[in-house]
Amino acid sequence: MDVAYPPGPIEALDAFAEVLAGAEAGASRDAFYGRLCYAICTLASMDRAVIFRYDEALRRVRVAGTHNLDISIFEDADVSVETVAIARQALEEDAVVEIPSVVPAEVPERFRPLLTGGSLVCVPLATAGRWIGVALCDRASGAPLSQREQHLLWTLGKTAALAAVARIATFEGERARELQQRIDIAREVHDNVVQRLFGVSLALDSGGDFPEEARQRAAAEIQRALTDLKTVVQQPLGRVSRPTSSTLADEVERLRQREDGPTVEVEPGSKMDVPPELEALAQSVLGEALRNAHKHADPTRLMISAGTRDGAFRLVVANDGVRGSGQRTTGMGLRLVAFEALQSGGFVEFGARDGDEWQVRLVVPVGDE
Repeated sequence: MDVAYPPGPIEALDAFAEVLAGAEAGASRDAFYGRLCYAICTLASMDRAVIFRYDEALRRVRVAGTHNLDISIFEDADVSVETVAIARQALEEDAVVEIPSVVPAEVPERFRPLLTGGSLVCVPLATAGRWIGVALCDRASGAPLSQREQHLLWTLGKTAALAAVARIATFEGERARELQQRIDIAREVHDNVVQRLFGVSLALDSGGDFPEEARQRAAAEIQRALTDLKTVVQQPLGRVSRPTSSTLADEVERLRQREDGPTVEVEPGSKMDVPPELEALAQSVLGEALRNAHKHADPTRLMISAGTRDGAFRLVVANDGVRGSGQRTTGMGLRLVAFEALQSGGFVEFGARDGDEWQVRLVVPVGDE
């Protein structure tokens, strides 16, 4: 009688790589992590899986992908190492943790209908001391994991973490290239347009009569400068916000409900009525403003306002706790979303305000005005 054994680590890695290679190029984040869930279930004989990962921009844990589960069930889930003990244990011990039979009372009421009476397994997604997230899997049969299966799941968790880190590194590399393209455009404008117009302005500023020949030459220089400028501005800016399934109002409400971190307040009168085509951009600006605040300040309070009025959508994020009294620095993210806003006909401005405050503001015209 032949006995079916789960694949060994080498075979599993080969199959895992094949599964991930089948993912569409440029797939969304949810599709990518959903693919990871499918690979874990297929290779480790699990029935369902969900991956939670830490979002550094929003400073919260969010659902990243699922297999055989509706991802919308977990959209508003309050999941962290503080609220899910099995996740903390798996990450701290860097080991696969199995609960043979889950007690319903230990599970939030909204998730109890998902229980099948089988076993629950938590796989850490961590590498090089960096906690990426966890994969929660279940097996309806309740059959305990063998040592071979535990090692297989641990290996798959490490591989998934490496894949996630590689994806993050690729994204950061793209951001760096986009910034370099923006710098190249600025340099081209400076060298080919600004310098030519500067020479014309000096000629026009000179005293005495302006001969006809000089006038024609100045007009020709201005025309060349306009042609060069037109060529530059027609170049694509490149950056586009990643699609999002949530709304700005949802993200702000999640921030308000967090017990750790700075107090989040919404300015009275804010309607959070983001035009659908600007949702991704607005959330990108919010995320970069939060990242910048936590990186360059020690914020105790965040004030957020958003709404559409006078033919324009406005989002303002202000924080206190700016360190020192010198000029505040900004990261690459804010500069990139500023270029991104230009593609929608708007702008992003950021800078210091009174006292120890810093503000990021997005303004984009909407409608026909």
